[in-house]
Amino acid sequence: MSFFISDAYAEGAAGPAGGGFELILMMGVFFAIMYFMIIRPQQKRAKEHKNMLAALSKGDEIVTGGGLLGKISSIGDNFVEVEVAENTKVKVQTQAVATVMPKGTMKGA
Repeated sequence: MSFFISDAYAEGAAGPAGGGFELILMMGVFFAIMYFMIIRPQQKRAKEHKNMLAALSKGDEIVTGGGLLGKISSIGDNFVEVEVAENTKVKVQTQAVATVMPKGTMKGA
């Protein structure tokens, strides 16, 4: 009953149209875009955060990653003691410090 339908046969396989050079070039461009859009800014932020942590000193007003605002009362190797209210001190990891606030921020809060 296949009077009207002709059989379909596959044609010979064709090689890559542009060769491997275009693929390598496209992958290089893609990596360059990823580097300048994602990797480099992340490295820059990490370096700035590391410098900020190295410059911490007693009396600095900080905000932690959890949003806790306080004044540094003592600094250790891995932990910072933060005074969040009068006679209320909390120890947090040094890496948890998100930003250093301007002096007098706690008085206005």
